[in-house]
Order: sequence, then C-alpha cells, then structure tokens
Amino acid sequence: MSINKALVAQRFAKAGQSYVEHAVVQKQISVQLFEYLKEYCPQSLDSVLEIGCGSGNLTHLLQSHFQVEQLFLNDLYDDVEQHFSSVDKINWLIGDIEQLVLPQCLDAVISSSALQWMTDLPALLQRIQVALNPHGYFGFSTFGPDNLTEIKQLTGQGLNYLGLESLKRQLEQQGFEILIIEQGLKQVYFDHPKSVLQHLKATGVTATAQSHRWTKQSLQQFYSDYQQFYDEQGFSLTYHPIYVIARRIA
Repeated sequence: MSINKALVAQRFAKAGQSYVEHAVVQKQISVQLFEYLKEYCPQSLDSVLEIGCGSGNLTHLLQSHFQVEQLFLNDLYDDVEQHFSSVDKINWLIGDIEQLVLPQCLDAVISSSALQWMTDLPALLQRIQVALNPHGYFGFSTFGPDNLTEIKQLTGQGLNYLGLESLKRQLEQQGFEILIIEQGLKQVYFDHPKSVLQHLKATGVTATAQSHRWTKQSLQQFYSDYQQFYDEQGFSLTYHPIYVIARRIA
C-alpha cells in the first residue's frame, strides 16, 4: 500500500492533543523500549536521533536516564514542538525522515511506533547504518502483521507490516547485529465498536484509510461485524509491537 505522508502528517497533527490522552498502548510500548535501551546502551551518549518523536513519550524517558549531549528530534509536522518546552538544546529535523539528510556520527538512533509508516524501509535502514558511528545503536519499536487485525479483517484497510523474521533479515542485510528482537500482542478493550473507531481517530492511526469513506450503512455493517471480536472484557483491538535493539557492525 502506498502511504500518503501529507495525509499522515495531517491526521497526526489533528490528533496531537488527543494522542497524549488516548495513545495508551503507544505509551506502554515506549516504556518497554526504554527498558531495553537501558539494558543494552551506554548511559552516556554524545549524539542521538529520534525518528517520529510525536508527543515525546520516548524522549522524556530517554532524558530521565541517559546523558545526551546532542539530541536530534524528527517528526513530520512542527506542531510536535509544543510537547518539548521542558527539553533544552533540541536540534529539530521536521519533515519526512525518508527525504531528509540525516545527521552523521550518531551514537544512537531511536524510534517508537513510527517505522511502520516508511515507504522504503531498507533504504532508510541503509542510511541509518551510514549515519551511525561504528558500534552505534539502533533501538526501535514497530508493529507486526497482527497489528489492528480486527480493522484489516473488516475493512481491508491497514499498513503492510513486516513480520519479525523479515525485519531481522533486512537489518542484517544492512549491516546490523541484532542484540535483541522481541514481539508481543496487546489487547485493548472497548464498550462499543464506535469507541474503537474514536480511539483510532484520536491516535492518528486513521491515516491509513485514504480512500475509506463511511456511510451510515457501512458503519452499521461494521458495528454488526465487529460483534465477532466481543468477549466478557468488551470489544477487542489488537496491537502487535516488535522491539529491536541492534548495533552497527563496525
């Protein structure tokens, strides 16, 4: 599926305020990624680039533990800057990371819940590998094939997510040594299928639905079809995070 980056930027900008409140799973994923970063990366890092910093879930955790001399933050739209008033000395890289020139001689590149939006991941991985110092770290989370599976099954809309093995292979082909690669499933529950759609809209995820227009009839059909994902906890929505800590081979 081709990704309209302008639409992605627009949807995430629109969801900017609601994202902080509703992106509970993305916050949990940032916390888990941070734990892996603490385990595998040195505490003192000269220069770090974060791709898709969003509302700063990972950034603020990073600053609570790591000593970073130079911090480069990237996102598609400059509205994100409002979430970082308490962070000093930020070098902003606003725009599509696939089109931007990357800073060089980095100690680490990090990213939480953003790389699934890339149109040519191998090309970006190659550029990240070049931008890192020898033995520099690449720590990120992305999403696997079962992500938002309920939505894909019912609407046919969604990203083409890479599986763990494919991701591992791509990283190794681009000159990375994998220190850890883990995956898991997280279920979130809602009281009505309508709340599922509201949650997706509030977290900007509807940016995939470029051509999807709801009618009263298709919405009712969706609510009806979603009954199959109901259990005693409510209507489920599945997230499939994959966590990676890799290191550039010298």
